[in-house]
Amino acid sequence: MNSTDVAIIDYGLGNLFSIKHACEHVGLTVCITHDIDQILSAKSVILPGVGAFGDAMKALHQLDLVSPIKDVFSKGTPLLGICLGLQLLFTESEEFGHHEGLDLIPGTVKYFSVQQEGDRTLKVPQVGWNSITLPPETNSDRWESSLLHKVPIGTDMHFVHSCYVVPENADNILSVTRYGEIEFCSGSQHKNITAFQFHPERSGKLGLQVYTNFAQKIHSSEEQ
Repeated sequence: MNSTDVAIIDYGLGNLFSIKHACEHVGLTVCITHDIDQILSAKSVILPGVGAFGDAMKALHQLDLVSPIKDVFSKGTPLLGICLGLQLLFTESEEFGHHEGLDLIPGTVKYFSVQQEGDRTLKVPQVGWNSITLPPETNSDRWESSLLHKVPIGTDMHFVHSCYVVPENADNILSVTRYGEIEFCSGSQHKNITAFQFHPERSGKLGLQVYTNFAQKIHSSEEQ
């Protein structure tokens, strides 16, 4: 019996079904699970998430999922992080105190500072559409070999977040987005990990392109 294309990790904090529907829309077989064997046998894994970093890490530890996620990374299985799932992949977070993350991508999760834009204070969390673009001094060809293949530079994606990641290594920054005066990492890539602060499944046709690219990556890995 063939293994499932995608295991979406269910640890109680995530919009799992919209991600499931996006995956199925591009032809992937999906299971939503916290079963370790299912996660380790899947052809790819998605780590979703909404909510607080500390609560999420507590849930992952309670379900004994920390080591399996690290095993997924070590095996080279394609791993996609979405929203809080991106943040959890980093070393640590300052959200509601100090919390250790999965430490698969070196870096820190920081709060948005209070910012003024003219006469108004920018709201935190950032909720709504904002554009993604290339990091400074980065060739556009980099997107063509990533999950942002065929996603135009400057595309608007849908965000809901109060914190943002700061990778230690600039090479791990795949896309950036500006909110007020802060230009933050909205997409990260490291070895077999790709992760986004925005929600591709909530971002229309071009957001679904991310899942199309993910499906192609899974199938190409299977053929090798």
